[in-house]
Amino acid sequence: MYLEWRRLHRAGMRQVQEDFYLLHERARLSRTYVSNVVPGFLQTPEYATALMRSITEFQGTPDDVADAVAARVARGRLLHEGRHRFAVLMEEWVLRSRIGDAETMAGQLGHLLAVMPLASLSLGVIPSTAQRGMWPLEAFYLYDDRHAVVETLTAEVNVTQPREIADYVRAFGELQRLAVYGAQARALITSAIAALG
Repeated sequence: MYLEWRRLHRAGMRQVQEDFYLLHERARLSRTYVSNVVPGFLQTPEYATALMRSITEFQGTPDDVADAVAARVARGRLLHEGRHRFAVLMEEWVLRSRIGDAETMAGQLGHLLAVMPLASLSLGVIPSTAQRGMWPLEAFYLYDDRHAVVETLTAEVNVTQPREIADYVRAFGELQRLAVYGAQARALITSAIAALG
């Protein structure tokens, strides 16, 4: 199902953020790959505000950024509640692409370092120097093995067809092999923080 962002956001972004919360809440395992921005459930309020303000301005949709940010960052509490598990892969570029000012970006990167030790979260970073067997893709979210949401510039694409889901699961596995974790991922994040200065 292809849903245009402008239609989804015609009354603002809050409702879409609440819908994403429900998807995360229902899933035991949420797998996320991002090549563009930090995923919403790991965003700080400042980072989310800067990002959502730019989306609102680009789309020309109603400005409910404060309410949308509150709904977006509320997803982060699922990292601490219940038996949810999150596997996140992000391209190193995400760490170095400034959303908001340097202080906002430093706070966001510091937050990633703070949540990395959580038992519910596996955070991998794909170094820009990785020998690619799988090319960078559009951001996608897998909810168990039942549902994928793919984000493009203009639309959200909901995928439920089993063969397509299998392709996204396979792609996630290929991307996972490129990622670094633990101390190596922390080193890439701290390097990105240092580059802000």
